[in-house]
Amino acid sequence: MYKVLLVIVLTGLFCNTQSQINKKENKMMTREPIAAGKFYTADSAKLQSEVAEYLDNAKSTVSKNPAAIIVPHAGYPFSGPVAAESFHSIDPEAEYENIFLIGSSHRGHYGKASIYTEGNYETPLGEVKVNLKLAKRLVEENDIFDYVPQAHTMEHSLEVQLPFIQYHFKKDIPIVPIVLGVSDREQCKEIARILEPFFNENNLFVVSTDFSHFPPYDPAVEVDNNSADAIITNNPDNLEQAMKENEKKNISNLATSICGWTSVMTLLEITKDKDIDVKKLKYRNSGDTRFMGKDEVVGYWAILFERPDKDRTQQSSEKEEFSLSGKEKKNLIDIARTTLESYLAGNGMPEISENLITSNLQTECGAFVTLNEDGQLRGCIGSFEADKPLYKVVQEMAVAAAVDDVRFPTVKEKELKDIDIEISVLTPMKRISSIDEFELGKHGIYIKKDNHSGTFLPQVAEKTNWTKEEFLGHCARDKARIGWEGWKDAELYVYEAIVFNEQDFVNL
Repeated sequence: MYKVLLVIVLTGLFCNTQSQINKKENKMMTREPIAAGKFYTADSAKLQSEVAEYLDNAKSTVSKNPAAIIVPHAGYPFSGPVAAESFHSIDPEAEYENIFLIGSSHRGHYGKASIYTEGNYETPLGEVKVNLKLAKRLVEENDIFDYVPQAHTMEHSLEVQLPFIQYHFKKDIPIVPIVLGVSDREQCKEIARILEPFFNENNLFVVSTDFSHFPPYDPAVEVDNNSADAIITNNPDNLEQAMKENEKKNISNLATSICGWTSVMTLLEITKDKDIDVKKLKYRNSGDTRFMGKDEVVGYWAILFERPDKDRTQQSSEKEEFSLSGKEKKNLIDIARTTLESYLAGNGMPEISENLITSNLQTECGAFVTLNEDGQLRGCIGSFEADKPLYKVVQEMAVAAAVDDVRFPTVKEKELKDIDIEISVLTPMKRISSIDEFELGKHGIYIKKDNHSGTFLPQVAEKTNWTKEEFLGHCARDKARIGWEGWKDAELYVYEAIVFNEQDFVNL
């Protein structure tokens, strides 16, 4: 009888103990911050203040239809301002169903992508919810996804994005935290295939990566530009080629072109066949900070992927028919001159009267500003990016033409009376496959090969009387620096321009 009672008691104790174990096993395990105090401050008040300051100083335009951003993940003093540019391009009032947060493992390759399925993430600003139902479904239904504990416990690349997400977005948006432990492109393609159905307007993709690691400053800039130029083509083949080119340069101490290349490659495998515009927002490297020298640096890019507006077809038609009235052209000339007078006098960019700014001048367009003095070129700089109001682009390019064109000394204030301003408002670029699609005198040409590029505005043809082949040869040799016949195997783009100059309005 005593033995029976002992067995019952022991059995009860065992069952109770096992029950407690089961409860512990079923309890959510919040992933605690490991980067706090290292990559960013662990003090919640200071952290909120620092993130707010980074975002307040960001200049990127809020995208109308963002799809994904590429964001660096270094310590905030180094990459915080760049990260802020990416997040600033997203509407803080956006109500996404999920943020797919993707980074590549710094802790090793395990042949899978690990999704955190055990609980939420935590930072000094509080808890960030994980969409556990979706996370678990992805793991259960796909062999290439798994939960690998060590992939998350010491990995910082996802965590450093969370304070920006927590502060910037007004709504609590759950994340799907994915750490890639893969090391080849075929695995990236498989992950992309699975995630592609979620790449829609209901979700935002945030890809965490730094760029070049440890080369000297100038080679880092070259490598990082080459990588970013490949990314904005929205073609994973180009990214793969760019990384090979960077490796062949044998740059001292270059460990990698992109530490999270598998994450970026996965994103490009998702977006490559979609109507997506990719824009560079901001670049810097650790050598640009006061904390590091320039002998060994790490590069950081902010890059935006955005969908066209829903009424793209209508907008495209409107862009083809875009025109400026004589009054609007004169307003732009006046804006350029007023800006130059103010800036060269040391008073910075002037405020522009609202009376000068029509709806057309608020349209996002690229533009070039050319300065001529006594009939000779004195400076010319422009932007193809259609991401700012036209009048602002003209302001910025006018100043750049006066002070940043390395071919000429800075324009002096006393020279302005002899300067004639010419403005070229650009239509969107279109890639061509044959020079038969290029119409001399109507089209400008943009030539790109590897990390070299150059352009001639349409009006260059009128001033030179070159043949089409001479036009292309001079642009390839003199502007892109790829040799006289370099255009033959380069990427060719055409665009049109609405061109006008100050002399058109001397009697108005």
